[in-house]
Amino acid sequence: MSLVHRIIPRLDIKGPNLVKGVHLEGLRVLGKPEYFAKYYYEQGADELFYQDVVASLYGRNSLHEIISKTAKEIFIPLTVGGGIRTIDDIKNALRSGADKVSINTSAIENPDLIKNASRVFGKSTIVVAIEAIRQPDGHYLAFTDNGRNYTGIEVIKWAKKVEEMGAGEIVLTSVDREGTGLGFNAELVKRVIEVVSIPVVVHGGAGKLEHIIQIFNNSTEISGVAIASILHYDYIKKYKDLDGYESEGNIDFLRSNKSMSHIHSTNLINIKKHLISKNINCRNVHDN
Repeated sequence: MSLVHRIIPRLDIKGPNLVKGVHLEGLRVLGKPEYFAKYYYEQGADELFYQDVVASLYGRNSLHEIISKTAKEIFIPLTVGGGIRTIDDIKNALRSGADKVSINTSAIENPDLIKNASRVFGKSTIVVAIEAIRQPDGHYLAFTDNGRNYTGIEVIKWAKKVEEMGAGEIVLTSVDREGTGLGFNAELVKRVIEVVSIPVVVHGGAGKLEHIIQIFNNSTEISGVAIASILHYDYIKKYKDLDGYESEGNIDFLRSNKSMSHIHSTNLINIKKHLISKNINCRNVHDN
């Protein structure tokens, strides 16, 4: 049996809102994450990935309430990332209803956290996020804080170390491609999956259905894709809601009725239907 590929909506959170940017910056408010999450669950999402995109910047994580509410209505795995620095932080996230936690900054600053956390909570619970930016010499370096902070750590070496330290999964983001709609960075993906044996979830760049088909065909060993824009903008076209957003930050996009010309939005049912038609193994929507 071939690998069952996962389709994972990613929800970037700032305060109480779902947001989206380009290269992980220029965040615009899209709506309330709980509405998007419920819709994606009903449409056949395999998991949900929540990322507090300003948690490390402000030294805190504010997702516990959102996750607690989500876990009561949605019965698929939830991964939570952003501002998780200690064993207690992980414990609190899991108590709130998360099934897995994603760490980046804290893992780079203290790699022993990966080892200790995997021993306490189990390897499958610990996800390491790697935010990669391509350098002029062709190497990829790992960054933290949503691509803001330079670490000088080479991505391929870091991916190998992450596995050695006990991580159960890697979420690999191409910051260069994130939010652009230009497609996944196949070169980066290939380099990473060649050196690790743990599951790798790819994030950053999906702008149309064909990009998802291409990355699964090119990199059959990837475990799944984490996607955002093509799903979020499809949802907004159907269910946009401006009520109560007067003080919620950058809602110009919601007000404008503009479409994102570089994003060809679609939904999870359509994605899975096309993957199955291309003989790409994924969980059928009707398996819920």
